[in-house]
Amino acid sequence: MNLMDALKSRRSIRRYQSRPIPKDLAESLIDAAQTAPSAGNLSARRYVLVSNEDMRRLLAAAAYGQQHIEEAPLLIAVCADVKASSVRYGSRGGLYAIQDADAATMCLLLAAHDAGLGACWNGAFDDDMVREALHLEDDVLPVAIVSLGWPEESPARPERPRRVGEVSWID
Repeated sequence: MNLMDALKSRRSIRRYQSRPIPKDLAESLIDAAQTAPSAGNLSARRYVLVSNEDMRRLLAAAAYGQQHIEEAPLLIAVCADVKASSVRYGSRGGLYAIQDADAATMCLLLAAHDAGLGACWNGAFDDDMVREALHLEDDVLPVAIVSLGWPEESPARPERPRRVGEVSWID
C-alpha cells in the first residue's frame, strides 16, 4: 500500500472481531511507532500494551465509558515521558514529549492499517485514572489509548472540507 492510499483509506475503527492480535504483530506496531521523529532523538515516549480483560474494562471506564476500548482485543497506551524530555529542554520538554507521543501514535495507526488491523486513537479519558490503572509515574503523561483489533466494520470516508483552516505562504 502506498502512503497516500494508506492516509486516505485509514479509518477510526470501533468494532472488532474477538480474535486476539499475535504478540509479534503487536511488537511490530511498536517498532513502527518508534520510527516517528522525536525531539533530540530522545524518543521520550512509553508504550503500555493491554490485553487483559479486567484492565481493558478499567481503561474503558477511565475513557468515559467508551465501549470499544473494553471490547478491543488489544490496547496500546502511548505516553509522554515528560521528565526524559525536560532534562534536555527544560519547560518546553513537556510539549516536546507530547509531540513525540503524538507522532508515534500516528505511525502506529498507519502500521496497524497496513497490517489489516482496525484501530482508533482515543484521547478522551481521565488522566489520573489511566495513570493509576497503568501504574505510571507522575512525570509520565498518558496521551492516547489506541484500541486495536481485526475490524468488524468498514466505515465510509467522512465528508471533510479539502482544507480546514487558513493556509499562508511566506516567500
